[in-house]
Amino acid sequence: MSSTSRPSWRATGYGVGHLLMAVPLALLLSWAAICLGLAVIGVGIPLARPLGPAIAVLARANARMAGSFLGREVPVAALPKAVGGPWRATITWFGVRAWWQLMLWLLFACSGGLVLSAVAAAVPVGVLALIITALSLSVSGSAPASVPVLLVVAAVMLGPLWWFCGGAVMRLRTQIEAAILSPDPSQELERRVADLTLSRADSLDSSAAELRRIERDLHDGAQARLVSLGMSLGMAVDLLDRNPELARKLLLEARDTTGAALGDLRAVVRGIHPPVLADRGLIGAVQALAVDLPIPVTVDAALPGRAPEPVESAAYFAIAECLANVVKHSGASCAWIVIAAPGGRLRLVVGDDGRGGAHAARGTGLVGVARRLAAFDGTMELASPDGGPTVVTMEVPCEWLSPRITPSYGTA
Repeated sequence: MSSTSRPSWRATGYGVGHLLMAVPLALLLSWAAICLGLAVIGVGIPLARPLGPAIAVLARANARMAGSFLGREVPVAALPKAVGGPWRATITWFGVRAWWQLMLWLLFACSGGLVLSAVAAAVPVGVLALIITALSLSVSGSAPASVPVLLVVAAVMLGPLWWFCGGAVMRLRTQIEAAILSPDPSQELERRVADLTLSRADSLDSSAAELRRIERDLHDGAQARLVSLGMSLGMAVDLLDRNPELARKLLLEARDTTGAALGDLRAVVRGIHPPVLADRGLIGAVQALAVDLPIPVTVDAALPGRAPEPVESAAYFAIAECLANVVKHSGASCAWIVIAAPGGRLRLVVGDDGRGGAHAARGTGLVGVARRLAAFDGTMELASPDGGPTVVTMEVPCEWLSPRITPSYGTA
């Protein structure tokens, strides 16, 4: 069922949720009125300093509800970071569009928005009250027989009105909220440019670190073995005529060294792009990764197709890093992985029942995961209270390839 055709009972639920916010909204409106009244003597200006963030909290909560009802994200204009004392910060906010958007939203939420939510929530309650009253009067016989009939007729007339119009009423409110809270396009563009600049720098740093790792692995592994192989072959050539038996032993050692060098090269290749990822896709590669862990790992995965190669690779290594943290630090007895595709996004969830208390700032692993995903406009959220469980949720925008099309992945 699409978000734009929610049934009226869903609209009623949202209406009740809005009505529950009536008290904090009334308190904020009263606070704003006091600040406005005291502004003439200058006292109201510093008092308004905490008002903006408090309104922004409720605005974001309502925006999440509106986005859930409309089936799309509803962004909220953000106040700039407060700089200086209460006077300077508040006066700076007075010249920002986001401040007046929040004030306008507060007025709407306390007036027209509250009325629309009350209509969506109160009509079904009224219909139910009419039916209960009609039944009560009919059973008790304390009123003429026509009164229960009229009440039932009223309920029957209001019921279809609510059923067909309740969703429209709530949709009107949420769309007005989305229009009021919409960020300034120029500010949104500036924020987007800043995010892209930061993610580009992180991507360059990550690429440089990855190149250094590959160079180090080749230098310490395959290159050292190949040097040893060359020396063994040189000595074997010198001993072929004088000591064939010793030359034979050196050639056998060289053969073993060749196999070890190939193993090192394969390990480097797997670190760049695992062959199992190219052959079996993300789900198959993650399942193969989970099998090798020393603790049981449940994989619940369903995707509509294959993701583009860079996204698939980033997702695989992000999950691999999270699982490595589970094994090294969590003390967990089991873990789980969920791979899904809600609304054109690739969602990855890695959880464990360990001791919890994980923080991204304490190590470079999760920071690296966040940087790797940021290059694709991805996000990462970490929930790890003391005592567990630890849950890492990652999302990346993704355009799915057709299941009938085999991506042109290279194999090692």
